[in-house]
Amino acid sequence: MNWGWYAWSNPSPFFPPHTIDSRNGTAYHIVVMKTTGMQFREGLLNTMKRLLIAGLFLSLLVPQLSAADLEIFPLSQVKPGMKGEALTIFAGDQIEKFDLVVIGVMPNFLAPRESIILVQLLGPKVEHTGVVAGMSGSPVYIEGKLAGALSLKLGAFAKEPIAGITPIENMLSLPKGLPAPIRAEATPDGTLAENIAAWPPTGPKFELPAEWASRSGLSSGSFLQPIDSPLVFSGFSTAAIRQFESVFAGFGMSAMQGGTADVRPDDRDIKPGDMVSAVLMEGDMSLNASCTVTTIVEGRVYVCGHPLFNFGSVSIPMARGRTLTTLSSQFESTKIVSAGGTIGSFNQDRVTAVVGSLGTPPKLIPIDMTVATPDGDKHLSFRMMSNPKITPLLMGLAALNGLVQNPVYGEGSTLHLSGGIEIAGHSTVTLENFFTPTDSFIPDGTMAAGAVQGVFQRIFANPFETANIDRVTLRLEALPERRQTTIEGAWVDKPEAEPGDTVVVKVQMRPYRGSPVIRDVRVTIPPQAIRGTTMQILASDSGTLNRMNFVSGSQSRLQSLEQLISVLNRERRNNRLYVTLLDFSPTVVVQDKVMPNVPASQINLLDQRSGAAGSLVVRQSAAGEWSMPLDQVVQGSITITIQIK
Repeated sequence: MNWGWYAWSNPSPFFPPHTIDSRNGTAYHIVVMKTTGMQFREGLLNTMKRLLIAGLFLSLLVPQLSAADLEIFPLSQVKPGMKGEALTIFAGDQIEKFDLVVIGVMPNFLAPRESIILVQLLGPKVEHTGVVAGMSGSPVYIEGKLAGALSLKLGAFAKEPIAGITPIENMLSLPKGLPAPIRAEATPDGTLAENIAAWPPTGPKFELPAEWASRSGLSSGSFLQPIDSPLVFSGFSTAAIRQFESVFAGFGMSAMQGGTADVRPDDRDIKPGDMVSAVLMEGDMSLNASCTVTTIVEGRVYVCGHPLFNFGSVSIPMARGRTLTTLSSQFESTKIVSAGGTIGSFNQDRVTAVVGSLGTPPKLIPIDMTVATPDGDKHLSFRMMSNPKITPLLMGLAALNGLVQNPVYGEGSTLHLSGGIEIAGHSTVTLENFFTPTDSFIPDGTMAAGAVQGVFQRIFANPFETANIDRVTLRLEALPERRQTTIEGAWVDKPEAEPGDTVVVKVQMRPYRGSPVIRDVRVTIPPQAIRGTTMQILASDSGTLNRMNFVSGSQSRLQSLEQLISVLNRERRNNRLYVTLLDFSPTVVVQDKVMPNVPASQINLLDQRSGAAGSLVVRQSAAGEWSMPLDQVVQGSITITIQIK
């Protein structure tokens, strides 16, 4: 007999079920059996203490629930009209039952051999709320045996309590191994706006066949989709949430602002029907996605009945979820959930369930963020999960939030970003740049946040090794007014020069809504310059040079993470005026090395040794590069020529 189920479904005011926490964090459920006679009445307290101590001792020796002990109701025996019941929390920590009736089994509905059980929920609460966000994973029992987990609901604006159940056999068949490294397929130089538009795709929708829709009393064209998971932001501004919520909505998550719950001694004492949260970020800024516990077997915690991100093997901290209340809505009812103490980790995120274990949580990336304010620096400390796909997104979100929460920040401000990314066994990646306001209808901080996100994408997407980030430091400062200047023209103080001469390049620049100014940059003609030829002088912003393949274009030819870091650190900064002297001899880029003025014979030799992808030939060479720091973001470029006499 399934004593855990019996004890929950047959409560007694004198003999309640107890949850005991073992040293390895696994919860064990025992039932205190009745005794009779005067001794019980006189020594109830002492007896209870002895039983609890004995239970603790036994919990160290006996596994909580083995696969053989779990009584399941096979999918093959599920028939239309069968009655069942499910467990979930609507408010507080009180697990409640509600009834349901089976409409039928829909074979191969999600995928080959991935069937669902279509049911109608019964009872005043669920008929009022419909299927609630956060209810996914709620265990469903038929004849007292576990049949599966609530996982699907009707599409938006549908309050009919029709739901889909993921069969328990499909959940228990998931891999049981430890997480493996994940390779990212991120675009190295994608912008934040591009990433939001292209990834992730809209969440899956499964259209009900006309026969099933009719059988359920629904209109043609009705569809099922995974039940949303409440995604609770704490410490975030509305502007930052709004910019990113569509990304998480693609994963079936409902964004909302909220808080966190205090750590409690019983956080680890979870059981079917309780809430747990996947911790994406914790600290001064926190972000958590919540589901319901379906079952706990041999130390493995099965939740959701559907994926969170469908990343496969993962390493995400698991926290206790505390339900404040359930909000009923015609659009979508949802549980208001706060994350409590961290109790373990999730290691599988698959089509039919998210699986974790109680115990030590995985390592998180510590982030130290400083936000400059008129009254001094404001320091924020938080930690986030490490994953090639989601961590860059979280860093962009955190950077944008830090900026828009700055009291100095306002649309029209110039943003200064600085800091570093410390990677175990490698050099530090330096972050340093300025960003001007944008005329697009997005927050001005979006470009700065996108730059942070882009650097993380390039680090995580490297094909050489897993980047183990030890620490990230960021400093965000909002400078008043739009500090931007545009290159309007350039000339030299003399039209001809001899090898070794120094010439003055005069660059005319116009500040935003200001009068033109002239900037002088002294350029030295190299002694080896060929007389009787011409050379080009390029006055430009940082982006123009970064796109000329002298540095950034060599990324596809790199051979190590350290070389990628070298390329990232050599990329130019937005607040500098660059003057580059160019000649018409070829430049060869090999890995992270730039070699100008290479003879044709050596180019052929390098091509033979390196292969087609080993080197890059650029038709021009940089004979010299000079820059001038400004307190403005430079835009534009112009090219002039000079005669070598």
